[in-house]
Amino acid sequence: MRIGIDVGGTNTDAALLGDDDRIVATAKTPTTSDITSGVTAAIRALDPPMESVTAVMIGTTHFLNALIEGARLAPVAAVRLGLPATAALPPMTDWPERQRAAVGGHGYLCHGGREFDGRPLSPLDPGELRRTAADIAARGLTSVAVSSVFSPVAEEDERRAAEILAAELGPGVHFSLSHELGRVGLLARENATIINAALRDLATAIVESFAKSLAEVSLTAPFFLSQNDGTLMDVDFARAYPVATFASGPTNSMRGAAFLSGLGDCAVVDVGGTTADVGILAGGFPREAAGESEAAGIRTNFRIPDVLSLGIGGGSLVSPDGETGPRSVGFRLTEEALVFGGSTLTATDLAVAAGRADIGDRSRVARLDPEFTARALDRIAERLAETVDRMRTSAGPLPVVAVGGGSVLVPETLPGFDDVRRPGHYDVANAVGAAIAQVGGEVDRVFQVPEGRRDSVLAEAREEAVGRAESAGARPGTVRVVDVEEVPLAYLPGGATRIRVKAVGDLDLNGIGSTRAPAGARDTHGAASHA
Repeated sequence: MRIGIDVGGTNTDAALLGDDDRIVATAKTPTTSDITSGVTAAIRALDPPMESVTAVMIGTTHFLNALIEGARLAPVAAVRLGLPATAALPPMTDWPERQRAAVGGHGYLCHGGREFDGRPLSPLDPGELRRTAADIAARGLTSVAVSSVFSPVAEEDERRAAEILAAELGPGVHFSLSHELGRVGLLARENATIINAALRDLATAIVESFAKSLAEVSLTAPFFLSQNDGTLMDVDFARAYPVATFASGPTNSMRGAAFLSGLGDCAVVDVGGTTADVGILAGGFPREAAGESEAAGIRTNFRIPDVLSLGIGGGSLVSPDGETGPRSVGFRLTEEALVFGGSTLTATDLAVAAGRADIGDRSRVARLDPEFTARALDRIAERLAETVDRMRTSAGPLPVVAVGGGSVLVPETLPGFDDVRRPGHYDVANAVGAAIAQVGGEVDRVFQVPEGRRDSVLAEAREEAVGRAESAGARPGTVRVVDVEEVPLAYLPGGATRIRVKAVGDLDLNGIGSTRAPAGARDTHGAASHA
């Protein structure tokens, strides 16, 4: 049996799945500030047979929230290898002031880096790196982010620089290397690496909190955290790469929607207490954003689902003219909504008044004007339909799956979308998505494709992606390639093509302990790899 848990800003949702993927029990409890007690309460509410639980999968928004708040971030030394180029835009140039101040704003420009085909841009300067290390030590910085031009193509400079810096700085300093985190594109990849380095200390605390929660209920099964792309990472990987959890909430909901509805290709509308997240599923996995994305106003380019968020949720305030959101009562819904004895008109009150939901005391909204209620709900439907329409890539029929506690706001049909489904257990789809998460491996780099050799280069990339998934803990024989993307780089010579291949497979619980780092990434501590 497996337990899936999704720790959201308002509620902590949990689901217990049997070995046949049957949903045995579900639970929804309030999220707590200390993390531990909320997760413990959710597991106790499930009342699982502890000895039969083989794995626990957890999705959390704690790391993204820390970045947004600019709190609990460690100061970082951002070392970039790229001189004499790249000097015009130092590290963290376009960061919001709050986040830049939270990580210290310590940037260092050094020689090194590669061309797109792996040729040196400029040679590494060990003496320069040693002087950089001396300044890092003088400032008392213990988290270092190393980025290099075109490191996804050739990682040697980042690894060598980390070795030199580690030798000077000694034990107790951890490193985040950009080729392990981001894609081609220096500034966005560097940003992701700095964010990751700033979250490393917090990651250790969060992981220990989750471990404490499981220990309190005498649950000894291994636990994993869900990643942005719908796959899993173990605790060692989570400590080293917390940035990989940023979009796990919407991803879990979308994966859960696919599982509950039986649809692999559809639009998903996940309505929570404050927002509605709209994404597209392809082959049972969220469609990923093609280029850069933003996290707390910072451009990054790590794997993240392509999601549009709309300020409509179950706790959204309804104005006198019938417009809903973006302001929301959030977790105070059960205190402030009319149906719970409060004085605030919310979207939930509209759904109850219209007979779409049986929540709270319906008599408290009996005086609402039916025409006003219908007009406000129609406006919500129009805005949701507009958002789904913006996400679609073809004019063909597209089923829509509504999940999340606030999905009672979604009618049986949307304008332009006749096939709208709300599957069973829709309110805990995020926890179900966490429970069914698989293990992934990805290749994303620039290949040189000689004339007539495209098929062999693609086969090489596929094989590498499958191998990375298996080494990350996927059971051999279950791994399949779910996405292949080719982008010819016409501005570069030699048939240069950016190729991205993603493979996923079922978690091999028998192999836990022998494989540690999912997705082919490496945890570098003191520049030592254990992948």
